[in-house]
Amino acid sequence: MDTRVAILAIVVEERDKAEELNHVLHAYGKYIIGRMGIPYEKRGISLISVAVDAPQDVISAMSGKIGNIEGVTAKAVYSKLQ
Repeated sequence: MDTRVAILAIVVEERDKAEELNHVLHAYGKYIIGRMGIPYEKRGISLISVAVDAPQDVISAMSGKIGNIEGVTAKAVYSKLQ
C-alpha cells in the first residue's frame, strides 16, 4: 500500500487530555517518524508536531481521532511527493 509523508499539527488546550492523546499516538506508533512538543506556558497550551509516513486513510483516521478529543485540535499537512 502506498504511503504519504505528513505532519500533524496538534494544539492541546486542556492538559488533562494529554494521556488520552498519548494513547492515540501510541496506537499509531509504527507510522510515526518523530514528534516534538512545545509547552507554551504563557497561554497554557501545548503545541505538538508529529511527522508520519503512512497510508492516507491511516493519517486521516489518526488526525480525526486526535481531533475528537475535547480540548485538542489536529490538522494534517501532506507532502506533495508520493
